[in-house]
Amino acid sequence: MHPSPTTTTSSPPPPLTQTLTLINHLLSLLLISTLAVKSFLGRWQSIRTKLTLLKSSLSEISDSDSDSWSENPLLQDLLPNLLSSLHKTYSLSQQCQNQTSTGGKLLMQSDIDMSSASLSAHLHDIDLLLKSGVLNRQSNAIVLSQPGPGSAKEELSFFIRDLFTRLQIGGIEFKKKALDSLLQILNEDEKSSILVAKEGDMRYLIHLLDSNHHSSVREQAAVAVSVLVSSSDSSRKCVFEEGGLGPLLRLLETGSMYLKEKAAIAIEAITADPENSWAVSAYGGIPVLLETCRSGSPLAQTHAVGAVKNVSAIDEIRGCLAEEGIVPVLIQLLTSGNCCAQEKASNCLWILASAGEDFRVSILQEGGLQALLNLLDESSNPDTLEHVLRSVYALSRSSSTIRILSSSTSFLIQLCDAIKNGTIVIQQISASILCNLQMSDFQKRSISSCMGSLVKMIMTESSKPVGLQESSAQALISLLAAKSNRKEIVRDEKSILRLIQMLDPKNESSVVNKKYPVSVVSAILAGSSHGCRNKLMSAGAYSHLQKLAEMDVPGAKKALQRLSGNRLKNIFSSRIWKE
Repeated sequence: MHPSPTTTTSSPPPPLTQTLTLINHLLSLLLISTLAVKSFLGRWQSIRTKLTLLKSSLSEISDSDSDSWSENPLLQDLLPNLLSSLHKTYSLSQQCQNQTSTGGKLLMQSDIDMSSASLSAHLHDIDLLLKSGVLNRQSNAIVLSQPGPGSAKEELSFFIRDLFTRLQIGGIEFKKKALDSLLQILNEDEKSSILVAKEGDMRYLIHLLDSNHHSSVREQAAVAVSVLVSSSDSSRKCVFEEGGLGPLLRLLETGSMYLKEKAAIAIEAITADPENSWAVSAYGGIPVLLETCRSGSPLAQTHAVGAVKNVSAIDEIRGCLAEEGIVPVLIQLLTSGNCCAQEKASNCLWILASAGEDFRVSILQEGGLQALLNLLDESSNPDTLEHVLRSVYALSRSSSTIRILSSSTSFLIQLCDAIKNGTIVIQQISASILCNLQMSDFQKRSISSCMGSLVKMIMTESSKPVGLQESSAQALISLLAAKSNRKEIVRDEKSILRLIQMLDPKNESSVVNKKYPVSVVSAILAGSSHGCRNKLMSAGAYSHLQKLAEMDVPGAKKALQRLSGNRLKNIFSSRIWKE
């Protein structure tokens, strides 16, 4: 919006209807005057075209359905400025008719170009105001109030269009008030973001992030964009498609701390959509994100590493992350970041460690395993523990990692505690790690207290989560290799009862899942302990195994043979035992 012309009188400005009359009169004079100019004919032809368009647009304002157009605060600023610009243009046209300019040809040419640009800006603002539809609103309150909760969609849509009109036409105060209203709408109802993205001009809102705008306007715009991309898939998609990611990355690189934090929040939300993540690299954003992870504020670090975690899932981007030194950055956050940053950093390490041997080697060389184990000991956040254990599991593909983990008594105790007290996902990951370890009988005895939990995990429905029964059974079988653990589990009546229930063919579990309790029973009987055999026999395991053997459940015949010894040969024909 152009500044109002300087005035030397203290009298109140004339009503807008009078101003519009003066403008129309001056437009008519200018259209005649431009025909009589004798120099710069091409430039004046362009100005004449703009004057014709202005006259047409202004006639739409005066002919609008609403008689209250003159109360619109945007016109109260726009029309006087337009009148001032027309006066200057008329003066220039008179000079070009009489060739009375004393400033020289170049100065006159510059003045004409400036006048033409000013008319273009006025024309743009008036057309924008007309397209918004706010002048046709049948209301005495052109200064619209915020629609209350439960307002009709049409009313809210109109308010949003009016709001974005003020953003584009008004000065700083208009923009700030419009952004205040926009943020109020977005904060009151998350669903409103969809309507804002549809009715508002997202491209212009993103344009307000540029450094040439007032700092307070940039800050409000950054908050609005951050809320929009975090509220709904459609508004996030709209911001991205209108080119929002690039300006946000520039804010993250060069903005104030407050702007960097808002930009980081928005970038993390945008990259949560895999279809958008690739663009971070295209905009040169990888170094910017990693530098924020290194030296940003705690809030900026948290969301920047969240964005890094999102983009690390893209194969093509992982190479760029490696070149920029992502691994030491993540390990630094494990040790010095806040809880949320630690969670996201450990999640990202899991993604990288699962992606290939090169990343696993890098993580181990940078001390990542020890940092993960320290965090496992210090953190009580279930999400962080889950990602830490996932990372450890991914690193356990390395034989050196297995040796370190197997020799760490404190880690084994943590693993045992996780199996007993963790979420079901943590339990499964812990059991999977336990399966890979190479423990002595002494170590297996030291964590025998988790065997009852492993039995309960085998009973869990096979779909919650996938692979839980298998990893639990394998971990339990590993522990049962220690003789004392076999004796201990048969003394646990609840565990034995659960195993017998799982063996029962009448149990609703599928036949395929019977192989897990069968394998556990077979492991208990591996040492040919009469006490273990008698305990299982008295609990009813024999009849269940007999039926499962007849059903050809994997391992059932072997378990039955161990349970009954050589007596079984007198019961079954050799055909049954033929493998």
